[in-house]
Amino acid sequence: MISRPPLISIITVVYNGAYFLTGTARSVLAQTYPHIEYIIVDGGSTDHTLTAIRLAELQNDKLLNAKIFRYVSERDKGLYDAMNKGLRMATGDFVWFLNAGDQFMAADTVENMMQHCTPNTDVLFGETLLVSFTRHPLGTRSAQTTQKLPQTLTWESLRHGMVVCHQAFVARRALAPAFMEGNLAADIDWVIEVLKKSRNNVNTNSTLVSYLTGGVSKQRHRQSLKDRYDVLKGITAPGRISWLTPKSSCGLRFQKPATDRFNPSTG
Repeated sequence: MISRPPLISIITVVYNGAYFLTGTARSVLAQTYPHIEYIIVDGGSTDHTLTAIRLAELQNDKLLNAKIFRYVSERDKGLYDAMNKGLRMATGDFVWFLNAGDQFMAADTVENMMQHCTPNTDVLFGETLLVSFTRHPLGTRSAQTTQKLPQTLTWESLRHGMVVCHQAFVARRALAPAFMEGNLAADIDWVIEVLKKSRNNVNTNSTLVSYLTGGVSKQRHRQSLKDRYDVLKGITAPGRISWLTPKSSCGLRFQKPATDRFNPSTG
């Protein structure tokens, strides 16, 4: 019996980010891999974001390889509440968070990535290209920050911080926990918990996404460092990492709350 190809749930969270969402949605809808569910979670935007979502839906309806397209627009309690909402809406075998302002590197990015996927694969990951507000390439995250993407990724790889962007981290949905809320370091906690349960983590050896630099963790740097340290030290969290220093948090991707979720990017 031939098994069906895996369905990928791509989740975009946004708030008052019509301009940034348009490019992100376009890059998703352009993907040649046909088995995609695209979910947009809008925090009840007051700009033209909802119009941008509906235009993207109309664009999708005209495609020969139309994606499953779903969205919700309502108030939420912040970035990770929105991401959790997206997780609950997802029906795919894998989940991938591509927030407003982030884009796939090419139309065949997902298709090429899925060539590395086997029935035992639980995580696929790759490199991230940092770009400016005008989408000028700044270099890969490994080249431009202290966080170098390892060839082999395990949860213990994160002993020195977030070595992989969650926008370039694709997880089997059955392993994906809810994001903890009220903590700017919820992404690293989420990645660690997925990796602890993963059977096989596959490095695609490719750059998967371009990431718009900035975000609330950049703007609230002190709190971001504290939150990441609290997650990584794991003193009061049984089974979590317990041998990290505060400097582990340097050079990580940035998060944005619901009031500023359009990017420069989240993650």
